[in-house]
Amino acid sequence: MPQRGSGPPQTRAIPVRGDLSVAGPMARSAADLALELEVLAGPDELSEGIGYKLALPQPRHEKLENFRVLVIDTHPLCPTASSIVSALNSLTEQLAKRGCRVVRESPKLPNLALTTRIYFELLAAFFAADLPPEVRERVEAAAKSLSADNQSLAAANLRGLTMSHVDWVQKSRIRSGLRARWLALFEDVDVVLCPPMPTPAFPHDHAPQRTRQLDIDGKTVPYGDQKAWIGVATLTGLPATVAPIGRSESGLPIGVQIIGGYLDDRTTIAFAGMIERELGGFVPPPLD
Repeated sequence: MPQRGSGPPQTRAIPVRGDLSVAGPMARSAADLALELEVLAGPDELSEGIGYKLALPQPRHEKLENFRVLVIDTHPLCPTASSIVSALNSLTEQLAKRGCRVVRESPKLPNLALTTRIYFELLAAFFAADLPPEVRERVEAAAKSLSADNQSLAAANLRGLTMSHVDWVQKSRIRSGLRARWLALFEDVDVVLCPPMPTPAFPHDHAPQRTRQLDIDGKTVPYGDQKAWIGVATLTGLPATVAPIGRSESGLPIGVQIIGGYLDDRTTIAFAGMIERELGGFVPPPLD
C-alpha cells in the first residue's frame, strides 16, 4: 500500500502481476521511479522470462495539457479528510488552468463500493491461510453472527477471512468484470486522480489492529477502513503512482494517487513528473 503521508512519488513497479497487495519503491523524483521501473519490472529471467519479455507502452502524452483526467475525491464507504480533498481540488484547478481536460464523473466508472468490498474480501482471504487456530475460531464465530444486510468494510473483512474456495471463484469473476469496466473507462480518460489514503499521517497506535479507531475530521471509523482508496487500483492490477501535492495545516505531506490503464505504468510516472515540473515536487522535511 502507499506509504503514509504520501511523500515522494512511488509506483507499483511490477505491472505484470495482479496481486491484491503490491507496493513499489519510494523515490525523490518521478525520474528515479522511471529508472527503478526499468530495473525491477518484468518476469523472472530464470522462469517466465525465458519465454516472455515485458514491453510497456510509452506514456500516452508528452505534455500535461494533452491529458484527459478524471478526478474522484469522495469514496462511498469511507470519509476523506477535508485537508486531503482540499489539496486534490487545488491540484485539479491548477491542472485545468494548464489545459488538461478535467472531468469529475463518468458513466463508465466502476462501482467503487463493490470494488472496495471485493478487495477487502479477497485480501482477507489471502491472509486467512496464516491465522492461528484460536484466532480462526474467533473469526468464524464473528462471521456467523453477521447479518446479511451488514455491508460494512469490517463485515467484508470477516467474510473474506472465512471465504470458501467457491466464494473465491465467484468473487474473482466479479473482479474480472470490474477490470473490464476499468479498461473501458481508460478509453475516455488517460489517468484517474484520487486520494491514496483518507487522512494525512497520524500518531502511532500499538493497540491490536482490530480495536484501533481512526479519526477523520471528527468521525470515528475502524482502522482498517483506511485501505478503501488503495483498493481502487489494486483489486484489478492497475498501475498507480503517488506524488506529493501539498501539506496539511500541521505540515504533514499530502499526496495524490495517479491511476492509469492496465500496463500504463509509464503514463502514471510521466504524469507525476509533469506535476513535479509544473507545480513543484518532493521537498525534504526539516532536520529539526
